[in-house]
Amino acid sequence: MKHLLAIAILFVVLVSTEAQYSDQVLKAFEQSYSLEKAGDFEQSAAVLQNIYQRDSYEFNLRLGWLYFNEGCFEDSKTHYKRALALMPYSEEARFGIVLPMAANGEWDEIIKIYSQILENSPGNTVALYRLGSIHYERKNWTQAARHFQKVVDLYPFHYDGLIMMAWTSLQLGKNREARVLFNKVLLWSPNDASAREGLKLLD
Repeated sequence: MKHLLAIAILFVVLVSTEAQYSDQVLKAFEQSYSLEKAGDFEQSAAVLQNIYQRDSYEFNLRLGWLYFNEGCFEDSKTHYKRALALMPYSEEARFGIVLPMAANGEWDEIIKIYSQILENSPGNTVALYRLGSIHYERKNWTQAARHFQKVVDLYPFHYDGLIMMAWTSLQLGKNREARVLFNKVLLWSPNDASAREGLKLLD
C-alpha cells in the first residue's frame, strides 16, 4: 500500500514539474518574441539560453534565427546544424542555415543545401529560384535556365520566374524566347523597367 502511495506521489510530482517546465518554456518563448519585435535580438536569444534544451528542435531553430539577426553567424550556423541533426528532413532549417552562410559568402555550401532540398522536394520553387539566381550571377547560363524553367513550368504567370528566365534566355542568345518572356512580364507588370530594358536590347 505504501509502495503504491509513493508511486502516486511521484507521478503527481512529475506531472506538476512537467507542467511548470512547459509553462516556463512558453513564457520564455513569448518573452523572446516580444524582445525580437522590439529589435533586441541579444536579449531575445538570452531569454531562451537561460533554459536552453540542446535536444529541442524548436530551441535550436529559433536561436539560429536570432543569432543570425544579431550578426553572430557562427553561432547561428551551430544552432541550425543542431536543428538539422534533430530533424534531418527539415526544409525550414536548411533555408535557415543558408542565411548565415550567405552572410559569410559560402556560396558553394549554399548550392549543396539547395540541392539537398530539391532532392526531397523537386518542385520547391524557392530553392529552384535561388539556385538559378546563384548560377545566373556566376554566368552559368545553362544551369540557371534549367532551374528557372522549372519555376516557370510550375508558375507560368509569376513575375520572378518569368523575368529571370527572360534574362537568362537573352544571355543564351535565345532572342525570340527572351522577347516572348519579356512581353509576358509586361502583362504581369505593364511598366516593368527590367522587362522594357530587355526588350530594348533586343531591338
